[in-house]
Amino acid sequence: MQIFKKATNFDFVGKRKLAVAFSALLIIAAIASLATRGLNLGLDFTGGTLLEVQYPSAVDLGEVRRLLAANGFGDATVQHFGTSEEILVRIAPREGVSGEEVSDRILALLAEQSDGKARMRRQEFVGPQIGDELRDDGGIAMLIALALILLYVVIRFEYRLALGAVAALIHDVVITMGFFSFFQWSFDLTVLAAVLAVIGYSLNDTIVVFDRIRENFRKLRKLGPYEVVNTSLNQTLSRTIMTSLTTLLVLLAMFFLGGEIIHSFSLALIVGVAIGTYSSIYVASTAALALGITRANLMPVQKEGADQGAVE
Repeated sequence: MQIFKKATNFDFVGKRKLAVAFSALLIIAAIASLATRGLNLGLDFTGGTLLEVQYPSAVDLGEVRRLLAANGFGDATVQHFGTSEEILVRIAPREGVSGEEVSDRILALLAEQSDGKARMRRQEFVGPQIGDELRDDGGIAMLIALALILLYVVIRFEYRLALGAVAALIHDVVITMGFFSFFQWSFDLTVLAAVLAVIGYSLNDTIVVFDRIRENFRKLRKLGPYEVVNTSLNQTLSRTIMTSLTTLLVLLAMFFLGGEIIHSFSLALIVGVAIGTYSSIYVASTAALALGITRANLMPVQKEGADQGAVE
């Protein structure tokens, strides 16, 4: 722990151009993936039927997929769920066929293939209209969260810092969703909740840094904006690292030990916390500097006649 007590003097601001180029590449790749591949929307958003089936021994997913494809379910998504003895089958909604009928048909096929050993553990049905509403409401919720955060930060900080904070939040959200698009990880309501949590985490980290920047602009009057920002980032570095490491330790435990149900949730938070830590150091502060933040912007406004009143 001694390393965190020693004052650091990293030239974060000096590496800002490299950081901007790196962030730009990530954002371009994320947007390109979202535009071409899209998100692998979970059942919450697409609607359809979900079946969790358990076998007494390990299951060959290839055989299950071939069986379903041969019986008109070629669009089914089949994957292991937790162990090799359990599978998860997802089917998109079908015109004129209820989810219960689809579920019964698939279970009958799997039971026949396994000589009656396949057992259903869970089934879920989500209508396409409900899925569309959840998707739209989730997107609106994210936009409202970003708008309210912008309003809060504008009230608390000078507008250049506020825009830097919001730029970091958009950066984190786009890249996190880009990871899910590129690797086609399932994006469901739990992942959306994780993205909203990432927004809060990243904002908290950024506000800590901006508080120190504002304080140092008023204290270190002989230093220019770049030196003040660099000093502030180094002063808050130990706090940033410790917070991120302890958070990631918990998330890794959830990812590896929490089971399949929270797998996507913890994965989204791991990506988001890592990206959010990076953005609070480089993106937010770099954006504020690019907008021309100076000491004069952060000095408290002196009320007219205050000095006269004090003398009297």
